[in-house]
Amino acid sequence: MYALVDGNNFYVSCERVFRPSLNVRPVVVLSNNDGCAIARSNEAKALGIAMGAPWFKIRHFEESHGLVALSANFALYGDMSQRMMSLVAGLGHRQEVYSIDESFVDLSGIRGDLVDRCRRMRARVLGWTGLPTSIGLGPTKTLAKLANHIAKTAERKPGSYPEYWAQVCHLGAASPAELAQAMSATEAREVWGVGPRIARQLADAGVQTVRDLQQLDPAAVRRRWSVMLERTVRELQGVSCIALDDAPPPKQQIACTRSFGHPVLPLWELEEAVTTFASRAAEKLRQQHSCAAQVLCFIRTSPFRDDPPYARSVLVPLSRPSHDTVCIVQAALLGLRSIYRSGYRYAKAGVMLVDLRDARIAQGELALWPHAEDAWAIEAQRSQGVRDGLMQALDTLNRRYGRGTVVLASSGVVSHASSLNAQNFMGIPKGTPRHWLMKQERKTPRYTTRIDEIPVARA
Repeated sequence: MYALVDGNNFYVSCERVFRPSLNVRPVVVLSNNDGCAIARSNEAKALGIAMGAPWFKIRHFEESHGLVALSANFALYGDMSQRMMSLVAGLGHRQEVYSIDESFVDLSGIRGDLVDRCRRMRARVLGWTGLPTSIGLGPTKTLAKLANHIAKTAERKPGSYPEYWAQVCHLGAASPAELAQAMSATEAREVWGVGPRIARQLADAGVQTVRDLQQLDPAAVRRRWSVMLERTVRELQGVSCIALDDAPPPKQQIACTRSFGHPVLPLWELEEAVTTFASRAAEKLRQQHSCAAQVLCFIRTSPFRDDPPYARSVLVPLSRPSHDTVCIVQAALLGLRSIYRSGYRYAKAGVMLVDLRDARIAQGELALWPHAEDAWAIEAQRSQGVRDGLMQALDTLNRRYGRGTVVLASSGVVSHASSLNAQNFMGIPKGTPRHWLMKQERKTPRYTTRIDEIPVARA
């Protein structure tokens, strides 16, 4: 038996914890550069605001319906997620954190009323963190995911689902008639693993509801579509095919890309951005104990402006796989300088680390002079140990005092030189603003991770 615990409208709920005045108002959280809606409150959904709706198309709701739009505050959301997941882990034996707001929990063998247990867990998470959640239970992960969808929509569709399934839905305890009715009332596109393209193909084949999908022959599904969809059908039929992952597998690629808040023209500004992106990617690489053998760097102009178009990328191989920030940044900057062309208004850049390998597997080379292999190996090992210690110190300081506390100079320390009364060099004016930073004009404080942004109650 599995449970899927999901934070309701998670980003919006995190904001409402610290601003209760938003509880009855329509609220949306905007994506990078305040571009489009990536989270909506129920009140915003009632206005017809769709997921991904561009901000310029919905901003009129500010005046007409009191819509509140906020910039994404991922530092806050990430910390609130960790708090929620630490509580949810106590629901069962094992936990798989599926996303920032979703977590699978193994309930196999747990005695007693599982629905009551889940309702008490919901109350604990709400009381300790202020975050509302919904929980779905099922004998497979796909059915648990479906149950969670029903739990979130039961209140909005009282005729389709039983009222007692609201917020906590246990499909494993449902009668065959209740299960058939619930699946008949749910569209096939709501099933975990059924994307828009497959949903259209299923609709063309006459498969409209979850019930229709469940009744398909798995072997025929495999022949016509794929083994992945076959597995989904078997899971809907109660056959567990997807195991619980205690720890997610290491990523095969790590990317850090951003659209700029304003168009960027000079090379030195792009170097600041690429250095920052490469440093962040290297930090993620070390977190999963991997090394990268190649670094991809790209830049491009905006396809939505009338500016001359330009888009280029380059793949830079490393002499040996590394997770050293300095090594990765040097490769990224080398690639950037080779593809940069002046006169263009760049809108986006990014760094991707590929050909990832386990950091515990070291690559070595033979010395080029005779009888010196041992001395060379000892010196190489010592040098690598020093670099690893430096990277560990870098990560420790940035975790303790906040990301960006210790950075490479090419990430833009000179941009803030006026505050340090430093000398201008490299032709960069002191105090030059970072145009490549994202626009986050509506960002709220990082209440839980920055001591200087903790809210203060005044008498």
